[in-house]
Amino acid sequence: MMGEEVQALGKIAGPIVMTTLLIYSRSVISMLFLGRLGKTELAGGALAIAFGNITGNSILKGLSTGMEPICCQAYGAKRYSVLSQMFQKTLCLLLLVSIPISVLWLFVDPIFQWLGQDPDITKVAKVYMIFSIPELLAQAHLYPLRIFLRTQGLTSPLTIAATFSAVLHLPINYFLATYMKLGVKGIALSIAFNTVNLNLGLIIYLIVSEKPLKPWHGATFISVFQGWGPLLSLALPSLISVCLEWWWYEIMLFLCGLLSNPQASLAAMGILIQTTGLLYVVPISLSGGLTTRVGHALGAGQPSRAQWTAIIGLSVAFAFGLSALTFMTVVRSVWGKLFTDESQTLDLVSAALPVLGLCELGNSPQTAACGVLTGTARPKLGARINLFAFYLIGLPVAILITFVYNVGFLGLWFGLLSAQFSCLFMMGYALIHTDWRYQIKRAEELTLAVEERPDRDDLESDLLITVP
Repeated sequence: MMGEEVQALGKIAGPIVMTTLLIYSRSVISMLFLGRLGKTELAGGALAIAFGNITGNSILKGLSTGMEPICCQAYGAKRYSVLSQMFQKTLCLLLLVSIPISVLWLFVDPIFQWLGQDPDITKVAKVYMIFSIPELLAQAHLYPLRIFLRTQGLTSPLTIAATFSAVLHLPINYFLATYMKLGVKGIALSIAFNTVNLNLGLIIYLIVSEKPLKPWHGATFISVFQGWGPLLSLALPSLISVCLEWWWYEIMLFLCGLLSNPQASLAAMGILIQTTGLLYVVPISLSGGLTTRVGHALGAGQPSRAQWTAIIGLSVAFAFGLSALTFMTVVRSVWGKLFTDESQTLDLVSAALPVLGLCELGNSPQTAACGVLTGTARPKLGARINLFAFYLIGLPVAILITFVYNVGFLGLWFGLLSAQFSCLFMMGYALIHTDWRYQIKRAEELTLAVEERPDRDDLESDLLITVP
């Protein structure tokens, strides 16, 4: 049974790893093109990308995560119409939220000026943000579409579409940024084209394939306005949970600017965040697989299978975390040289890599545990844990060690280390004390509420209660 479950998880998580790496590659290519334009363009583009992640991508991802447990459990219960309903509602929600985000991006320069950014960098960042609005709208469609397919266990189409988009990304970048001489505008638009191509690839698959459900099935004008309670009761806590974790890294970058050597600290932090982002690909992919498998098991009324899936997934995640720790410790003296030759930056990177490895030892299983919580439709619990671990433990520890005890740059990573392990212990406690038979009842209530009682808006008090 263990071998079968590992294989089942691998079939879902493996293609997600490849898809995530392919999507990650577009950022690398775009940064290379920005670097060729000049230092100001590189700095402005980097600032815009960071701001876009905070105010755009984190919000879209968080809200879209709300549909995931509903779709997983409904698919396991063979209530297939629920998946189409949730896709349509989530798409409308994300498009609606994209309107104020787009307005913010159009008038972003006062915010950058208030943050004390260089005027030239601010000018470049604003241009990049404006021409990133098409990308925002394309992502609003892609996030629920990916979840719609993944909750059915269909991840290979995502990989194929991402490969197609990645192959086209380099020539599109060259054509827009260099040949058409659009510069920063062209680079921002090329990312939008990448996401549009991903969407097109998945839509073509949905049209020509007879296997998957169709997201447009059952769509009516009236149905879109009914039954928002179940989705919002999960989407809002998911939004808070995702934002709390994503924004932590931006806070670390800000704190680097307060250190005695901000240039070297910021450069080192940038390298380390890129590194941890690369390592994060495996646990976040495993987390997606766990959400799907646990949700399917609960929807099908199989509590033992759901519990067994969680145990196996956490074991695999811990093994990867241990591998990441070993790798980071071994390459600590050479890893930074892949990015820079500046001695102070290299020293900071070398000193922090073993601590980063320890962070991954905690981050990998806690990310997997978060996937299990999502599969059981308990995002409120995840949001509370992230708030407590990252902001009531991790942030005070980081400030105390870094500035009060004058440890400096390394203190920020000790703060993250304390946050990751606090998060792991709390999520582990929640899973150990989970009543899996009770989760079967919650899954049935959730899917029935969406399918049969679309006008029920007070689901939060019934379903999202404390861990039994």
